[in-house]
Amino acid sequence: MVKPQKISVEVAYAGNHKQAIIPITIERGTTVLQAIEQSQILLFFPEIIALEGHVGIFGKLIPLETSLKEGDRIEIYRSLKQDPKEARRKRSQKRQK
Repeated sequence: MVKPQKISVEVAYAGNHKQAIIPITIERGTTVLQAIEQSQILLFFPEIIALEGHVGIFGKLIPLETSLKEGDRIEIYRSLKQDPKEARRKRSQKRQK
């Protein structure tokens, strides 16, 4: 009997006031969505459910159905409250007043 091959990945999320990087060992062929579920990160950050699946691996957006490779870091993204360029513009305007 052949043992399933295991790989190590990380699941990362940064909330407003805390962040987490959870290392997990999964079977080869596990998808991003399955790894997120297996990491149990949703217990610590229930707001992730409403993020509509915006995830990436090392900064590159990917579908939830993507199979993972050894060493991948799944990054769960949240929406920005404000466009960074717009925020800089508003701060600049305040300083000019």
